[in-house]
Amino acid sequence: MLETALVAFTTFFATIGPLDVAALFAALTVNATPRERRQMALKGTLIGGGILLFFALFGKAVLTSFGITLPALQASGGILLLLIAIDMVFARDSGSTTATDEERVEAQGKKDVSVFPLATPLIAGPGAIGAAVLLVADTKGNTVETAVVIGVLLGMVLLTFLLMLLATQVQKLLGVTGLHVISRVVGVLLAALAVQFIFDGIRDSGLLG
Repeated sequence: MLETALVAFTTFFATIGPLDVAALFAALTVNATPRERRQMALKGTLIGGGILLFFALFGKAVLTSFGITLPALQASGGILLLLIAIDMVFARDSGSTTATDEERVEAQGKKDVSVFPLATPLIAGPGAIGAAVLLVADTKGNTVETAVVIGVLLGMVLLTFLLMLLATQVQKLLGVTGLHVISRVVGVLLAALAVQFIFDGIRDSGLLG
């Protein structure tokens, strides 16, 4: 159970990226009042968290309806997570965990950024959605392990919300270098987990006999 929690924590920390979300939120709401920032942070967190929770609970059923097997999900999810990990190690923006330049430009012209780009793609981006589906599916129906994964997911969403409320202070405390150091360390761990997912998918597919 502890191993499941650690894997879920590392994966969600990397794919949701609470520190990155907080930094971008601070930049996008620089002209908002403290009350408006709190409202947008809460609304974005609830919507983004709701999307992730939906895919965690029903994502496997949706994929099954399209004929997608668990080994295929493990392999493809592992590849996606590996690409995210590589970007984290080299401190590059990833379209799976952050908004693109075009999305940021569009968001800067909006007063309310809670739904876009905060809820999605910053909190509930492709990487986080894929991770939610993959981690729950990987528990193979074990109720306790599934509860652990969902608990860690909700905890990470809550952490993201709290960091958004303290975004300015967090930026000043860690600085750009500090953020990149944390990102690189988590990226290395995520890369190892991603490769393991790929290996498990290939093994369970029966392709190797």
